[in-house]
Amino acid sequence: MTIKNTEVPQKQTNSLVNSIENNIGILYIVATPIGNLGDITQRAIETLKQADKILAEDTRNTRKLLTHFGIQGNLQALHEHNEQQKIGLIKDYLDAGESIALVSDAGTPLISDPGYHLVNNLANAGYTITPIPGVSAIITALSIAGLPTNRFSFEGFLPAKSTGRDKMLQANAKEARTQVYYESCHRIIPTIQAMAKAFGDNRSVVLARELTKMYEQVFRGDLKSLQEWIVADPTHQKGEFVLMVAAYEEDDTNLEEITTTTEDLLKILIEELPIKQAASLAANITGQKKNALYRRAMALKEDGLR
Repeated sequence: MTIKNTEVPQKQTNSLVNSIENNIGILYIVATPIGNLGDITQRAIETLKQADKILAEDTRNTRKLLTHFGIQGNLQALHEHNEQQKIGLIKDYLDAGESIALVSDAGTPLISDPGYHLVNNLANAGYTITPIPGVSAIITALSIAGLPTNRFSFEGFLPAKSTGRDKMLQANAKEARTQVYYESCHRIIPTIQAMAKAFGDNRSVVLARELTKMYEQVFRGDLKSLQEWIVADPTHQKGEFVLMVAAYEEDDTNLEEITTTTEDLLKILIEELPIKQAASLAANITGQKKNALYRRAMALKEDGLR
């Protein structure tokens, strides 16, 4: 049997073999721990040890990581302010046969971190780019959220200004996938408040704080109870956060369609239980939409159960 050789343009091959044969360096995208240093992979350690140069978002943070693992790396800064200016110099390093490792402050590089312009430029120029996979805060958080993960959207950090933030949240209010956001300690409270305004108090949400670190916490509930939880204790407002918002569910049950029997059931339940729990239990019993029952229960409560 004869196998026909199919010629592939050099720009598209981008293979490890070609780089080695032509003595062209390789850019390695190296994931590092998001908190617990024990999460680093052996392959990441070996790659950082063997790299001729290590590009770091913040050399001070990366130096601590390298020191912990006894790695004497040639560190250079690559961040959002100098990334595009350094592309030519990095190409020179690669052309000279040097291997380069790119790391971020924590987790997988390029995920809400610098590196896009460099990787895009090098990929288009035909250089070899190899991933050294490891921890990512997105996947780590989703793995414990208990929300659907067959489809999700990663939204990163919201705009710093309230106008841009609110506009983005309103645009996502009816997103049919689980949404994942990053947030800092400085903006976590206004962000949760803005989410409650855009998505509604009763939208389910999971907040993961300080993942893999000593003070790791996970909150599960709705946006109303999350607001109460976050302000109840100042320690809840510290660290780094991943916010995961449940998908929007089209409510096809109108309040008028809630039967007298269901309403009587709601009246009984909200006399004994919190409204959210009462609505959830009524939904399980009757098969009707929890959101509609929640709103009806709120109305009944405000109306004095008449």
